[in-house]
Amino acid sequence: MIPSTVQTMATWSNWVALADADAPRLLGVYLAKQGPGGRLVYVGSGGERRGKGIRGRLEVYASLGGLATGLGRAVFDHALADLDWVRERTARIEAGHPEPALEWGRAAMEWADVHICWTNTEDEAAARHLEKRIIRTLDGSGLWNR
Repeated sequence: MIPSTVQTMATWSNWVALADADAPRLLGVYLAKQGPGGRLVYVGSGGERRGKGIRGRLEVYASLGGLATGLGRAVFDHALADLDWVRERTARIEAGHPEPALEWGRAAMEWADVHICWTNTEDEAAARHLEKRIIRTLDGSGLWNR
């Protein structure tokens, strides 16, 4: 669910699992929540990155190429703070099955069960403005944004 203070700021798409997100190749802002019924955890924008807009940004996360930035980094940081998740990963190492970093990233994304919705903006400046406005509005709500 989108908080009412954010709902009124734009026209939002329906929520979909990150893996199923067929976002447009347009500029805009996306919201992420943990699980289909979870709370809003992240606000990001999709700019002109090689002409792919929101879709390009989400594809980076879905393919694990974005573990060091934005949503991917936030998910990984929060998974690392979950002792049960870390114990599961370290048990694999202790059993003689160490995994590369990308596998840890994939497991973190599965753990987070990210669901996304988005809205389009007229340009990159408008996307960044809306993103910042939402983050300011939700300050103190536990967003994973840095």
